[in-house]
Amino acid sequence: MDFRLLGPVEARQGERRVSMSGAKVHTVLAALLLARGKIVTDDRLSALLWGWDPPATMSAQIYTYISRLRKLLGSEVELVRRPPGYLILTHDARLDTAEFERLGRLGRTALAERRHQDAHDLLSGALDLWRGPALANVTSFLADAELPQLEEARTAMLEHRIEADLALSRHQQLVPELIGLMAEFPLRERLRAQLMTALYRCGRQADALHVYRQGRRTLAEELGVDPGADLNAAYQAVLNSTLDLPRPTASAAASAPHANTPQNPGGRPFTVTQARTSQVAPPAMLPADIADFTGREQELAVLLKQLAPPPAGRRPVFRPQRMLITGMAGVGKTALAVHAAHASVQHFPDGQLYANLCHADGTPKDPAEILVRLLRGLGEPVAALDGPPADLDELVRLYRTRTAGKRLLILLDNAAGDLQLDPLLPGSASAAVLVTGRTRLCAVSGSHTTACAPMDQGESLALLAAVAGVRRIAVEHEAAAAIVASCGGLPLALRVAGARLASRPYWSATRLADRLAKEDTRLHELRFGDLDVRQSVLSSMRGFSAREHELLAELTALGRGPFPAVTAGRLFGIPEQAAEDFLERLTDVSLLEMAGVGATGLPQYRFHEVVLMFARSLAGARC
Repeated sequence: MDFRLLGPVEARQGERRVSMSGAKVHTVLAALLLARGKIVTDDRLSALLWGWDPPATMSAQIYTYISRLRKLLGSEVELVRRPPGYLILTHDARLDTAEFERLGRLGRTALAERRHQDAHDLLSGALDLWRGPALANVTSFLADAELPQLEEARTAMLEHRIEADLALSRHQQLVPELIGLMAEFPLRERLRAQLMTALYRCGRQADALHVYRQGRRTLAEELGVDPGADLNAAYQAVLNSTLDLPRPTASAAASAPHANTPQNPGGRPFTVTQARTSQVAPPAMLPADIADFTGREQELAVLLKQLAPPPAGRRPVFRPQRMLITGMAGVGKTALAVHAAHASVQHFPDGQLYANLCHADGTPKDPAEILVRLLRGLGEPVAALDGPPADLDELVRLYRTRTAGKRLLILLDNAAGDLQLDPLLPGSASAAVLVTGRTRLCAVSGSHTTACAPMDQGESLALLAAVAGVRRIAVEHEAAAAIVASCGGLPLALRVAGARLASRPYWSATRLADRLAKEDTRLHELRFGDLDVRQSVLSSMRGFSAREHELLAELTALGRGPFPAVTAGRLFGIPEQAAEDFLERLTDVSLLEMAGVGATGLPQYRFHEVVLMFARSLAGARC
């Protein structure tokens, strides 16, 4: 049996395509295959089939789709009911996404070992598995959840293949392809740097510089940021005439297992390049700093003090240096962390590591995957061989060995929980760890926690002016104040509003303020390019059941003011303790705020304005 997801979803038995009709059946099959042998719950299948509006016969319809798939696929695979959902056992069946990942892993390993022709062949083979847009015949709900990460993986694979081709002196053939890719992905800085490299090697230095200036202008207009390290490095290399072809080098020594080589569960070793340079440059993996970072003076001062070494003459305290930045979706945790990290790099001569611990849809990444990425940053070109996933304990051991005694700054962004975070913490007290997340974490707590609240009006106006333009905001101060009020002090919302004004010079601030004043459409207005306030808040509800979505929607009846758990319990028709447990869970993921203690001594809760609009949109989606 051959399953294909990188194009229209289909199943094949030899040369015969299994005939399936309807987006719902294809969606169920794709959801089960993408889970890779894990259970897909009924709630998850319902959300992927019908979104927020499932029919009353949801369970019966899912059962019908599973039964139909069993008949169509026959005995080569098993569709198993395992409460609270279903899973698929594919046995010896071939899945194109798994083959894509396998070839990609081997290709990246070959690239790290400078076996460029092997890397080209493997990465091209992976890309050839795509037969068009992935998941082309499933529901929009599944496509929205899964397609972005598949497309990102494909684009990253393409960048690796182009890197191999540049090393193979194929710059002339690459120029037309890269120009087309730039039109498709104008914000991909690595592709732009590769186009600059190809143009320079074709003797087109002026065109290479034009590509850089065009990219700098696009980044400023679309996102309000400056080019990152890779693009700036390519620009300097063009100016310094150092982008010539690399000198031929001897083939990398073949890797061989040895006593310190981590093993995967099947007993096969990881691929680790043994032929290393005598000195590996310190890692510099931080995202680009925010050029127009505004506000957060108090929080920034606290973080900088914690990241700084002890004053001269004071004995250092040898305890883990771990800091946590928490807050609701869109409140600017990552921007603060990145800015503080860049301002402190001089204290960490051994380098800076960075990892985003969640996918774009909010689902947490596997710690083993993150550790492989961090180890590569430390100069260990580690990649699991084809087979089972990496052994986490071995990766943790290698990671803590490589970080021991080093003055590193490690930024772990969007932590989902302690189980995910714990393997990523170094054992050495010399490394500082800065963590962002929407929940309080046991591994990083107490006096080292910085809670980001929404910005006040002054900070909000300053941020809006930094993005949209100071002069433009100054001439329409009342309209700017109205925009700030509609954004509720959320930096993400303010950046979206400012970016929309900056990209539409023919709009007045008053026009945007009037559009944002309509609460029922405000969340629709607060999105621009990849920035989307509603999606950011929605990602906080990862793991919530359909019933919990309904309860959150019902809770909007209590409005913006503070309320105790007993009031929510009466509204839901459940005991006070059960209501309080639910409210505390919402508070843990920053969907509710603590509003102090009431006259009866009980905690009070309240909505942030943006979350209240989001919750009301859930209620509207069910109507």
